[in-house]
Amino acid sequence: MGEHEALESTVREMFAAFDKVDIDAMLALVTPDAQGVDEIARRWLRSADDISAYVQELRPRISDVRSELSDMHSEQWGDTAVVTSWLEQDYTFDGERLHIAAPTTVVLRRLDGDWKLALLHSVALPPEG
Repeated sequence: MGEHEALESTVREMFAAFDKVDIDAMLALVTPDAQGVDEIARRWLRSADDISAYVQELRPRISDVRSELSDMHSEQWGDTAVVTSWLEQDYTFDGERLHIAAPTTVVLRRLDGDWKLALLHSVALPPEG
């Protein structure tokens, strides 16, 4: 598998783990200092521990998650890389069925030979029309 395929595969694995709300699988794919956004509380998450606590909090409130990534593009600079893509995601949150469409950026770092997510950032766009 080439580097671009490995990068994109890692990002797809992360979203597959999120779809299952599989915290252990998610944490296996992130750096200890990984960052992301808590969309509900509108704050940054700035460690794997913060991300774990966030997903633990979400677990009873979220279900039926389905994420679809398209238009993936990756660039690599040594042990750092970025993957951009388009995310279409459907899920039930607190009993309400929701859909987001979001350009998504993932920054990855190679640690001990494996690509790990260091930053995941999605910008949910309002519906067209």
